[in-house]
Order: sequence, then C-alpha cells, then structure tokens
Amino acid sequence: MINTPVNARQTLTSGGFFPLAGGPPVEWLISDAPIPYPEAVAAMESRAAAIAAGESPELVWLLEHPPLYTSGTSGQATDLLDPRFPLHATGRGGQLTYHGPGQRVAYVMLDLKRRRPDVRAYVAALEQWIIATLDAFNVRGERREDRVGVWVARPDKGVGFEDKIAAIGVRLKRWVSLHGIAINVEPDLSHFAAIVPCGISDPRYGVTSLVDLGLPVTMPDVDLALRAAFTDIFGATTDAPPASA
Repeated sequence: MINTPVNARQTLTSGGFFPLAGGPPVEWLISDAPIPYPEAVAAMESRAAAIAAGESPELVWLLEHPPLYTSGTSGQATDLLDPRFPLHATGRGGQLTYHGPGQRVAYVMLDLKRRRPDVRAYVAALEQWIIATLDAFNVRGERREDRVGVWVARPDKGVGFEDKIAAIGVRLKRWVSLHGIAINVEPDLSHFAAIVPCGISDPRYGVTSLVDLGLPVTMPDVDLALRAAFTDIFGATTDAPPASA
C-alpha cells in the first residue's frame, strides 16, 4: 500500500488514464470458488512474468479468498491481535489486512512500462477505479492523504468518524503490476477485529462494506461496476479463457 502525493491524485477522466497504445484488450477473469492465497500468488507471479516477457496479455483477476490475513512489507507483528486465521507474508506494500468471503479482490496485472511507468500515478488510478465503482451504487468514496485506501464518511457514528471500504496494495516486477485492490461487499466485518487494519488504530476509523451501509448489493453487481469503471480508466477488456490466471 502506497500513499500518493496530491500532485499524482489528479482527477482522472474517461478515455484511459493508463492507455496501452496498440495493445490487445486486458483479459478479464472471474473465479467463482474461493482461491487459496498461496495458489493465487503463484498464479499471479507466473502470469506477471509472462506479461513482462511479452508472452501473455494483461489480466484482471477477480476472486475471493478463504478467511486469512496478509502482511505487507511494512507489517508489524504487534498488529496481529488474534491469530484466528492463517497469516501470509506478502511482497506487496502496506501492513496487515484481512481477506475473506464477501470481499471482492481484484488482482491487476498490467504492463506499466508500456502504459505509464509511474507507480504513484498508477496507485491514484486504482483509487479512482474504486471511487468510480462505488459511485455506481451512490456511495461517495474518498481518498485521505494520511491514510491508505478508500474511505466513506460516517456522520451517523459521530463527528469525524470514517470507515474504510476498500484497500489497495501493489507490487511491481519488471514494471508489471501485481496484487491490486479489495472492496468490501459483504464480508464478516468482525474478522477485522483480530488485526490493526493497515496499522490504523484510531477509534474514529473503522471498516465497512456496501451491505453494512444498507445497500442490497451482490458480488455480480460489483463485478459489472468494476469492469465498466476499469474500461474508462485503463481501456478495453475481453473475457479471458478459463485457465488464464
């Protein structure tokens, strides 16, 4: 997870903030069954290497994980309060986070060298992708300069209260992106209580989901919104073969 300075957090307009001139559409793959984390990382690493070598097209892979925690490169052991689920060390930036059923994880494998080799601008584009997706459900997602991810104001909880609805964590290998985003659709929010999510312990800042906000949203609804918003920012997509990841 990477904090992005103001000058990179510009307003992104339709037409492709990260276009791939002359390249094929980004493959779009959705896995219906939960994918174990080590299996997903191995598949992602393999695909990213193939993209860097020019042997495979770019890919966005939508999936869910069984309940687990991951620790990024800035993770602290003290942020794991209750080891109720497996903890996986990962090469992405950031600290501890939770993944599990009801959370849409999107692993994004794009060739930034051919698009725009600017990691901060790429993270800003991921933020805008999440915000545009949430906007499809009339949810106002917002960035915060001192906190990673996308947040929603919760005046119903008190003055200054906000909840995190989506996380971002990225890694680059040979300018191909790995990992990506996670949007809380309808996960068990109590599972976040076992960690200090992304190192944020201020009681004003919690975690929420679309369903927690009172929206009867399904995972297919979110997938459709993700794809439409992605196309506006990154360009065209095409359905991936089943074994694409």
